[in-house]
Amino acid sequence: MKIYNHLILTIGAALMLVSCGQQNQSSNGALSSSAAEKVYVAPGEQDEYYAFLSGGYSGNLTVYGLPSGRMFKEIPVFSQFPTSGYGYSEETVPMLNTSHGFVPWDDAHHPDISQTNGELDGRWIFINGNNTPRIARIDLSTFETAEIIEVPNSAGNHSSSFITENTEYVVAGTRFSVPVPQRDMPINEYKGNFKGALTFISVDPEHGHMAIKFQLLMPGFNYDLSHPGRGKSHGWFFFTTYNTEEANSLLEVNASQNDKDFIAAINWKKIEEYVNNGGGTKIPANYAHNVYDEHSHTGTSTMRKEVLTVDPTKVPGAVFFLPTPKSPHGCDVDPTGQYIIGNGKLSADLTVHSFDKMITAIEGGNFDGEAYGIPILKFEDVLAGQVKSGGLGPLHTEFDGKGNAYTTFFISSEVVKWQLGTWEVIDRKPTYYSVGHLMIPGGNSRKPFGKYVVAMNKITKDRYLPTGPEMEHSAQLYDISGDKMELIYDFPTHGEPHYAAGCPAELLAPKSQKIYRLDENRHPYAVTSADGSKVVRDGNEVHVYMSTIRSHFTPDNIEGIKVGDKVYFHITNHEQDFDVPHGFAILGQNSSELLVMPGQTKTSVWEPKDVGVWPFYCTDFCSALHQEMQGYVRVSPANSNVELKWSLGE
Repeated sequence: MKIYNHLILTIGAALMLVSCGQQNQSSNGALSSSAAEKVYVAPGEQDEYYAFLSGGYSGNLTVYGLPSGRMFKEIPVFSQFPTSGYGYSEETVPMLNTSHGFVPWDDAHHPDISQTNGELDGRWIFINGNNTPRIARIDLSTFETAEIIEVPNSAGNHSSSFITENTEYVVAGTRFSVPVPQRDMPINEYKGNFKGALTFISVDPEHGHMAIKFQLLMPGFNYDLSHPGRGKSHGWFFFTTYNTEEANSLLEVNASQNDKDFIAAINWKKIEEYVNNGGGTKIPANYAHNVYDEHSHTGTSTMRKEVLTVDPTKVPGAVFFLPTPKSPHGCDVDPTGQYIIGNGKLSADLTVHSFDKMITAIEGGNFDGEAYGIPILKFEDVLAGQVKSGGLGPLHTEFDGKGNAYTTFFISSEVVKWQLGTWEVIDRKPTYYSVGHLMIPGGNSRKPFGKYVVAMNKITKDRYLPTGPEMEHSAQLYDISGDKMELIYDFPTHGEPHYAAGCPAELLAPKSQKIYRLDENRHPYAVTSADGSKVVRDGNEVHVYMSTIRSHFTPDNIEGIKVGDKVYFHITNHEQDFDVPHGFAILGQNSSELLVMPGQTKTSVWEPKDVGVWPFYCTDFCSALHQEMQGYVRVSPANSNVELKWSLGE
């Protein structure tokens, strides 16, 4: 009995300790409250927000749900994507055309969602290709790339792609200054001879079509990141610069000599007026403009031959330099448009500039010299305040719409919350590890949705099961609905997310296109009924007009193909039911399989090298009889006289 009583007392004491521990946790936040409940999305329920994360060197854009962290889709943009055949199908190959030829990859950094009156409208999302300078527009009704425009006279298209508050312009700023026009010249003559192009691309308000309106040819600094003014500062655009020393070697030393670099403040409305009145100089250029037509399901590529350039010194009052602590990265504007934050990576403090003070200083005309004819404002004249001892290595700031700002600190691996106006640090939370950028849905608009912040970390280390020397990057989700931030979830991310954009699901989900209507298909090789399927020879080209429906290809057997033929399979998916794509693959296909959406037509080219009977099949499990969805192509010698024939399912 003594042993039994002792056991009861021991269990009771243990339960009391557990209970006390739980009470202490619930009062101390973080692992306290049920973080799992906050991120749990029950089966059959849907996430509250969409998050669009750049894929970095994947060249694509990934779509996640918040708060679950589930990846819903990878949208192919600048890179070939065998999953769907993007960049392999005849219809989408033109989307990856450039002045350098076919470029099937890029380094995608900064997505930004279209806006109306400074608020997200959910029509399109834009993203930059950093390596081969390009801007892409993705249609958010189809979640497919609709347009890509190449940016001439640019290199390292980094301070891109950011949107003015009525989507008048998407901006593409160069990271690397280069000779304009390009020419053979000594690299050590960089200083004074290279230019940094800031490109303003107009966006048609109805269809979203892009066109380069003008390029501002700035001094040869590095232009890192940018954001538009909003509210009172609408009409201005702000770009961080580094390497104002114009060094061309050992930049980690030589580009950090000056105590301060600049934020370039651009009055684009003034330049727009100048251009509309005939200002600017057209110069020869060679760049691709690629557009995908969702009715013909076909991309076309057009080469443009000139671009309008503007010398900033020819438009007085349009361009100014704001000194900011050295080597800034992020350039962020708060929802009111009053505060411009320049995150100097090598500064111990976080510097905030005032738009009102900037205007007063400009009107006063009391400048601190000039650089290449561009006035430099005095640091003290435009300073709104500084966040003291925020952390080490500030990179990027977003806003919750409640008067608070959130800044990532790369070196000290943390997110710091501080208050606009008082510059007081309110909270800080660690990240794991080496955080780069962060995202609050709508955080770069007039109306942020300040419930969550997503931190995008560069190093994963011990957060997930090891997968060899290279792992996916990590994102971390913080609940910011209360006074204190709460880390509630980790999830891996594909590629290297540099930046993200997010919006409420209710903005996009109701408008998401579910099928392409078959009766609206304008593809020149579409077949809208199975009895229209056929095979046509034109010399050594053979065109197969093929239809698919659960669970059959029409035609399903083809004979009379010869070695050396070039066979075009034009496949139309006859389904008119949501989420029933069909795939197509044939043995020896040297491009990729295709995934064809309901009502859509796609084309794959096959060039048989050997005689034989070669199978083709559906790659997407579409029905109980998916395995039976197949056919054969008979390939005969090049000099054979086998008649061209096919079966229509007789």
